[in-house]
Amino acid sequence: MEVFDVQLGEGVEWALHSCTVLATLPEGRTLPAARLAEFHGVPAAYLAKHLQALSQAGIVESVAGRRGGYRLGRPAEAISVLDVVEAVEGAEGSFRCREIRRRGPTASPASNYRRPCRITVAMERADAAWRAELAAQTIAGLVAEVTPALTPVVVRKATAWLAEAVR
Repeated sequence: MEVFDVQLGEGVEWALHSCTVLATLPEGRTLPAARLAEFHGVPAAYLAKHLQALSQAGIVESVAGRRGGYRLGRPAEAISVLDVVEAVEGAEGSFRCREIRRRGPTASPASNYRRPCRITVAMERADAAWRAELAAQTIAGLVAEVTPALTPVVVRKATAWLAEAVR
């Protein structure tokens, strides 16, 4: 399997971690955005922006009121990593062809280029493979993979913290 180096904003990491935490909440319970930011040690204002993007995409839902906060908007099995990435970063492909083959000393009119740029085709094919891999991974799958890797100390600390923070 080839590895592709795609740079994503840190908001994607924050959003994915937030979704995995929200996936562990008991049915009908919520976690305030400020507490979710605290759990991950990230700025609350920036995380709130990403939570709003996730909410607009239907990945999380915001519950108002005294017992309010965030929870997943649909089952963790129905949320792909790609859903989260696209909610935060947008659905546009990672490669932007600027048609530089039409510049410089060998420049020709667009009519001389009957076929799409082969570099663009290769990059779009790689982007499609990357997106297919992200689409195949769900939040539930991430939780199932992460949980066994946690040490007992981390589990104890997280469980205690969540018991106090969850509404």
